[in-house]
Amino acid sequence: MSRIMVTGSADGLGRAAADALSSAGHEVVVHARSKERAAGLRSLVERGADIVVGDFTDRDAVRRIAAELNAGPPLDAVIHNAGVWSGPAVMPVNVIAPYLLTALVRGPRRLVYLSSGSHFSGRPSLAGVDWRGETAGSYSDSKLFVTTLAAAVARLRPGVLSNAVDPGWVPTKMGGPNAPDDLELGHQTQEWLASSDEPEALTTGGYWYHRERAQPHRSVHDEEFQDRLLRTLAEETGVALHAG
Repeated sequence: MSRIMVTGSADGLGRAAADALSSAGHEVVVHARSKERAAGLRSLVERGADIVVGDFTDRDAVRRIAAELNAGPPLDAVIHNAGVWSGPAVMPVNVIAPYLLTALVRGPRRLVYLSSGSHFSGRPSLAGVDWRGETAGSYSDSKLFVTTLAAAVARLRPGVLSNAVDPGWVPTKMGGPNAPDDLELGHQTQEWLASSDEPEALTTGGYWYHRERAQPHRSVHDEEFQDRLLRTLAEETGVALHAG
């Protein structure tokens, strides 16, 4: 059994993934952005899950969570599930937080990043991006960036299985009640990539939709764009992502 962290696990796909992994016997670390949200995770904690609390719009909180994780038992996998659809928090939550956790947390050999079909509408331009969340950012751009981050980690860390998952447009709080995709299928691929020993799940650098590997935006595997994104994020955060 593996020790797996799921960010943004207070509700939606993150909660479903954490619950399924816990039910399968894995050690789970759940995450909520506030103490109030953490109260809703009591049932998972009572079943043995560990919990970390911190608002991903706050870089110091992300760094504190990384230090807390490094001080505890090593993680086998991280599912970077936390995300927001709109507003100033888009870049801090959808890109900066997973970047910082990837750069700072030691040990996990599997990393799963939540992408979206919206990433195909993202612009492979880093000019004028509001990384600090002072204005509303583009959701599509953020998902293109985090999908590119997943591919860059796969290239630079060959010992790590790094993949991106499009969960589909599912009926969560973010997706809305009329979303047409399957809620159950929406969380199963990330669980599979984080824990399965099936040969396909032990691959890296993929963009997945319902356990089928697909072709992402052509910029995702552009190594020059990957390197520009990593340089920009390192300069913005003061934390470099090292190859390994």
